Amino acid sequence: MNDFYQLSAERLNGQTFDFAELQGKVVLIVNTASKCGFTPQYAGLEELYQRYHDQGLVVIGFPCNQFGGQEPGDADQISEFCQVNYGVSFPMMAKVAVNGANTHPVFDFLKHAEHGKGMLGDAIKWNFTKFLVDQHGNVVKRYAPTTAPADIASEIERLLNQ
Repeated sequence: MNDFYQLSAERLNGQTFDFAELQGKVVLIVNTASKCGFTPQYAGLEELYQRYHDQGLVVIGFPCNQFGGQEPGDADQISEFCQVNYGVSFPMMAKVAVNGANTHPVFDFLKHAEHGKGMLGDAIKWNFTKFLVDQHGNVVKRYAPTTAPADIASEIERLLNQ
């Protein structure tokens, strides 16, 4: 699939999230885990979402249990953890695979996007890898798990002001 807006994913609550709803928005997609050293980044992701949502940013979390078994919970446990510990209000999807034969189509798209070649095609190495997508559905940049959400703010602002 080569159109970001034709993608969809299942939310934690089982409902389908159609990416067509994201047209005209800047999107930050993150593979998440609740038992990871980077888990406190949920706070920074929520801060970005609160700060820029009204200007057109959508943050989307995709729980993944492929790295050290750091997301063992079911949908209800993940939802409760995110809400209670970090007040997450941005959309959270159902648990997915980001690598291998069962890679979710969203992550297949992100890793193989034409824009920003290089690191994009590589396998995701760990939780909290972040992909920034512009208002036209183009992957602009991939950020390592070590990149703090606050360090992405200037690029988000640049895209929102285009």
